[in-house]
Amino acid sequence: MKSLLILGAGGFGRTVRELAISLGDYDHIAFLDDGALDADDVIAHCGAYRRESLISEFSDAYPAFGDNSLRYAWMKELHDAGYFVPTMIHPHAYISPSADIGFGVIVLPNAVINTNTKVEDGSIINIGALIDHDCTLGVCCHIAPGAIIKANNIVPPQAKVESGTVLQRK
Repeated sequence: MKSLLILGAGGFGRTVRELAISLGDYDHIAFLDDGALDADDVIAHCGAYRRESLISEFSDAYPAFGDNSLRYAWMKELHDAGYFVPTMIHPHAYISPSADIGFGVIVLPNAVINTNTKVEDGSIINIGALIDHDCTLGVCCHIAPGAIIKANNIVPPQAKVESGTVLQRK
């Protein structure tokens, strides 16, 4: 089994933790967070990620930040430090066999990623988001709960598509 270090112990960090637990791939999960050191599962500030003891203890790390540009910067930092940044897909999401999913992508329950869609590295596909066929989502996008992206759309890097938004077919 592997171990997972999650940067950010806020709402999204806790969501990532629950997703990781549901997948059953990790025997140890801990947080780094700059503001919650009193919590039992927060072991240090985010800047501690380069400690050799953490790198040797944790195989994987995920930057659980809702800010797309911050998540993008941290993905590079973690990768450069030697961590694997995992893709985690909830078992109740549907991913087309022809979809192309990058690394560090989070897909939450009831999301749909349809035929020939490409989701680039570090993107978040939140609860119930629907992405139709032949779409491309750039690096570190966030598709919020319930958002709908109709066919043939291109979502630029680090964009956020808010809840309730429907991007019409191109």
